[in-house]
Amino acid sequence: MKKIKMLCLSAGLMAMAPLGSSASGPKGEPVRTLTPEVFLTLSRVGGFDLNAKGNTAVYAVSFPDVKTNKSVTQLFKVMMDGSGRTQITDMPKGAHSPKWIPGSSPERIAYLTSESGSSQIWTMLPDGSDKRRFTDVEGGVNDYKFSADGKQLLFVKDIPYDKSFKQPYADLPQATGRLVTDFMYKHWDQWVENIPHTYVAKVGESMIKEGTDILGKDEPYELPMLPFNDLEDVSFSPDGKTIAYACRKKTGLAYSLSTNSDIYLYDISTGKTQNVSEGMMGYDTAPAFSPDGKTLAWVSMEHDGYESDLKRLFVMDLATGKKTYLSEGFECNVESPSWSADGKRIYFVSCKEAVTDIWQIDVKSRKIDRLTEEGVHNYTGFVIRNGKMLAGRQSMQVPTDLYSVNIRTGKPLQITDENKEKLGSLTGVTVQKRWVDTTNGEKMLVWVILPPGFDATKKYPAVLFCQGGPQDAVSQFWSFRWNFRLMAEQGYIVIAPNRHGVPSFGKKWNEQISGDYGGQNMKDYMAAVDAVKQEPYVDEKHIGCVGPSYGGFSTYWLAGNHDKRFAAFIAHAGIFNLEMQYMTTEEMWFANWDMGGAPWEKDNKVAQRTFATSPHKFIDKWDTPILIIHGELDFRILASQGMAAFNAAKMRGIPTEMLIFPDENHWILRPQNALLWHRTFFGWLDRWLKK
Repeated sequence: MKKIKMLCLSAGLMAMAPLGSSASGPKGEPVRTLTPEVFLTLSRVGGFDLNAKGNTAVYAVSFPDVKTNKSVTQLFKVMMDGSGRTQITDMPKGAHSPKWIPGSSPERIAYLTSESGSSQIWTMLPDGSDKRRFTDVEGGVNDYKFSADGKQLLFVKDIPYDKSFKQPYADLPQATGRLVTDFMYKHWDQWVENIPHTYVAKVGESMIKEGTDILGKDEPYELPMLPFNDLEDVSFSPDGKTIAYACRKKTGLAYSLSTNSDIYLYDISTGKTQNVSEGMMGYDTAPAFSPDGKTLAWVSMEHDGYESDLKRLFVMDLATGKKTYLSEGFECNVESPSWSADGKRIYFVSCKEAVTDIWQIDVKSRKIDRLTEEGVHNYTGFVIRNGKMLAGRQSMQVPTDLYSVNIRTGKPLQITDENKEKLGSLTGVTVQKRWVDTTNGEKMLVWVILPPGFDATKKYPAVLFCQGGPQDAVSQFWSFRWNFRLMAEQGYIVIAPNRHGVPSFGKKWNEQISGDYGGQNMKDYMAAVDAVKQEPYVDEKHIGCVGPSYGGFSTYWLAGNHDKRFAAFIAHAGIFNLEMQYMTTEEMWFANWDMGGAPWEKDNKVAQRTFATSPHKFIDKWDTPILIIHGELDFRILASQGMAAFNAAKMRGIPTEMLIFPDENHWILRPQNALLWHRTFFGWLDRWLKK
């Protein structure tokens, strides 16, 4: 019998008017649960910013509407003590990406909206009045950022990219064929016909219509880099004379094979560019100047081709060029570094043991401490102004809200509660943290989520969640697709293991999965199920297995290797045939590193071992009902993977259905499609696990 250490983290939430089922709990009290229909109406907090005084936050909230099949985003402001929440936009086409304009007097807020026909920057007073258009950039603005004094603007716009396709016949203007000539003709969910470039412009009295292309029109590279497209990769120096940016200056096959980006310094007055990270071969991102402008910090991975490498914090003395690995010895990822006002500390976001907090490092001593109070949550990001910190926080229990965090003690004060009316009256779920023995003698953190009104004297069906990535932690995230609370709300015990190959448990644990797709991590899944099903309240004959992307691979693999553990499977955007995945995906660095090489490399033992574990090789052992879901616009894992799995299951006589979306990608984004996804998902589980 495997030993289990268990800590109960939450006994649930408070209660309001019934939104779902009306069953009774163990003491006879009514149990109010969350339905997919209500779940998909929950408000979603987006971008946020804090004013220079540090007393007022502005933030975006999106409101999905299943009936209209659309979502609209509006802007709100709130004081840092939680008072004065006010909606400040009510625009038919919405508004998003709010930012306080530095140095503006009176204070003004900038934001993006398509009210004028294309996405442009507008500005307004903090009460939402005096709205003015700020830019008239041809093609529209994707994102933007101001210099510290507010006198310069960085903005991102798309430019044509002509290296992927050719159509040489001028007499065929309506021809739609794409003649592909090189790699990276597709990326994630789009044909690569445009790429982002970043421009710098002076802010004056007149509307900004154009700026200086930092890369130059002849450099066919992405800035910011795709697919993340994050302007955190571009920053002004404090004096506004220099721009630091991260860029991978590669195209085609070279781009597809390498993650090696570099940090560049761009002199605004001369246009000269200097590579300051040359020789550092991994993925370099997120440059940030110290307040005195003498030191540059950034996040760096070590190895070329390894996209899930440890994210390390480096600093460089700009006068001497000396680089220091500041976070050496810290085996968790460093994200979003931001300097303290005195330049003595750098704050950052990091996930440790599947919980994401805000951390700080003393630049001189290199001592690293968790800033935010320990808890069961994920901090999603933060902004610091005038010694005040504004942060986003979520958990498996609740979606993102905003918090004022004491920058000295880390104590949080919740200042928004956007879904109080819809979630506040529900019974809520219970989240447990367990440590389970793995077959190789280690300990694995497994989250177990119990249904509302949980009664230990009853039996419940269970669902194993298989994580995607494959190197993404099963942390305290709130997802509007794979939502553990919603699964538990439907009466399921959810088993969510942090199996080998996820970060936040050290380098060795994270790196173990590379070249071992069908190995230890699959044993971990079965170990987690075997441990949890020992509980008398788990119906071991009715356990399902679900997962997206690599989690879909895991689901397909387990379907042929589960030894009767599962009664139903659901694979979303999963890899069914590893050889086809290798030859049809786009980021070849990913395939080469994770799989160990190409399938035709017959002397490559790692690659051959990987491809031998391809789920399609175990189709003869499939014996359990399986639902397959895929989007046809998924260019990462092509829909043909799902079609092949469906066809194979049908030919084997296994109960199977396929939900395919012609207008969705790796994710399902449209409101009605999302509801169809959830109804189909839970319908399948209910059909086979609630008999």
